[in-house]
Amino acid sequence: MKLEKWISAAAVLAALTGCGADDISSPGNSGNVTINNAAPPAPPPAPPPAGPSLVTPASGCPTIPDPAGLRDAGTITGPTGEYRVCELPARLTVSATLEKFAGLLYSINGRVDVGLDRGAAPTGDAAVVLTIRPGVVLYGVTGTSWLVVNRGNRIQAVGTATSPIVFTSRDNVLGLANDDSQGQWGGVVLLGRAPTTDCTVAPAATPGTVDCERQTEGAVDPAYFGGATANDNSGTLDYVQIRYSGYVLSGNSELQSLTLGGVGSGTTVRHFQSHNSSDDGFEIFGGRPSLRHVVITGADDDNIDTDTGYQGTIQYVIAVQKTSGAADSMIEQDSANALEDNTPRTHLKLANFTFVHRNASSGNNAAMLFRGKSDATLVNGVVTSPMACLRLNGTNILTADAANQKLGPPVFQSVVMQCSAAPFVGSGGVTVQQVTDVFGAGANNNAAFTASLTGTFINGANETAATATDPKTLDAEFDTTTHVGAVRDATDTWYAGWTCNSATATFDATATACTSLPAL
Repeated sequence: MKLEKWISAAAVLAALTGCGADDISSPGNSGNVTINNAAPPAPPPAPPPAGPSLVTPASGCPTIPDPAGLRDAGTITGPTGEYRVCELPARLTVSATLEKFAGLLYSINGRVDVGLDRGAAPTGDAAVVLTIRPGVVLYGVTGTSWLVVNRGNRIQAVGTATSPIVFTSRDNVLGLANDDSQGQWGGVVLLGRAPTTDCTVAPAATPGTVDCERQTEGAVDPAYFGGATANDNSGTLDYVQIRYSGYVLSGNSELQSLTLGGVGSGTTVRHFQSHNSSDDGFEIFGGRPSLRHVVITGADDDNIDTDTGYQGTIQYVIAVQKTSGAADSMIEQDSANALEDNTPRTHLKLANFTFVHRNASSGNNAAMLFRGKSDATLVNGVVTSPMACLRLNGTNILTADAANQKLGPPVFQSVVMQCSAAPFVGSGGVTVQQVTDVFGAGANNNAAFTASLTGTFINGANETAATATDPKTLDAEFDTTTHVGAVRDATDTWYAGWTCNSATATFDATATACTSLPAL
């Protein structure tokens, strides 16, 4: 039976094989046969765009001439990658250069001194110079870490508009810093031999002389400044950021972002940003330094603090308070103590500034406080504040005293202010009317101004319409400008590229956030 079925099947197969293609009938009526081929498979989805590549650590630490050298402290890892950590020695005794290397950070562990204190009088021996290349990042390992350049030595920290030098905290490296972080390390201190007052080292010394020296606020061990060399040179800071700094040693004794003690006019400070200092944006004790192009964001005390005989010029300042916190004034200037007759007389000269004061209950009760026997000259300013803008404290702020170098009341020219309903505060014997009269005595001032700032700090139509004063007519060191405020208009971008962005202020859409490290 199986054989018969096989023969039958074979016969059918043979018959089919003998037919041509035209002999095969279609089902139903004759016609074309339509064959639908299966669609090709869809291509695989494109991979997601690659995120920023993470930093990988340098293989080791470079060699510097200092006998102590750099210590390889292993690596540290944060959201931007892993870095080799090269720790600075506690004291640099030989000039050295910190080069930029991919995947390498320099650390400041405790107090780091640049050179020994070479005294108040100029000496002929070689100074120690610390040179820092563009793009270098240094961080404080502990909350009390700080860098101090002692008298007679120098720092040459010169970044560029696209590659700033950054001093910051360990938490910033680890990705733990946020827009409210502050006080995570000490800061940078420059000490010089220029004149100062209130001689704390030798109280009987004559102020402003080589015998008059002071101890740095916030320092436990000696860190002296002062002398009689007005043009002393402590080096250069240019295109530099100092982030999350400041610590309190004791009541009213603090380090902040940048402290300048007895620094002379030979010192250069340009393109400097202070971000989230737990004390002042910067503080100047005596000396003669002149600063240009300064950005202060998030200072938790005052933005500018000058004292003990400082005489210098500052031009182009953007200062913006955080929207949270307990920040105090934009300026605190004083010599109000038992030694306020000492000379040289503190005289702040400030031109082209924009102050965005956001605290409605600051301890100084005003955006700007001037007190004691200090002098001040302010020109081409824009101030916005939810409280009073100007407070004068103590009747001697109003007096002229030629014997003690006191010129008279503060001078305001082309300063426009948008303040609370009561823009002026008087205290210590000064009346509100006297403050009003002092402000009104200057040309082109306006305490009932309506600000039109854009992007937080850029002049708008109302600022452009305000009448400016040539700052050079008040001090030859100033640049001539024809606008009030720090930033003329949207085309004036001196602040962009080298600063960092935060919730407090945005300076450049492509800039690094202050909470992150720049690319290395």
